[in-house]
Amino acid sequence: MILKSNGEYVATHVEFACSSFKQALGLMFRRTIPEDYALVFVMKKSRNVSLHMLFVNFPIGVIFLDEDRRIVKLSELKPWTGMCSSGTKVKYIIETNSGIAKKSDLHTGDVLFFGNRC
Repeated sequence: MILKSNGEYVATHVEFACSSFKQALGLMFRRTIPEDYALVFVMKKSRNVSLHMLFVNFPIGVIFLDEDRRIVKLSELKPWTGMCSSGTKVKYIIETNSGIAKKSDLHTGDVLFFGNRC
């Protein structure tokens, strides 16, 4: 489960991408994801990251977090053609359904809470 600091949930169905293979695969080739789903990428160490939407069939929301799990950037990406960069070093990336950041009232600077299953 991914929670905001006030205890409200952002996602209840959480999967972790710990290996390089799982991180490279991301959400590619999936037809859909559950509404309350999040894929958490855990980087071995903080670094600048770029994402693409090749072979992703639906729009997604992306949350970039630093080592303290503080949101440093929020992005919305379109299927197949979307691309973005973290713009700074990040330790975690969360891919969710499009619109989750707005629905959950997330903002840059907010801290998220979740266990690290890597």
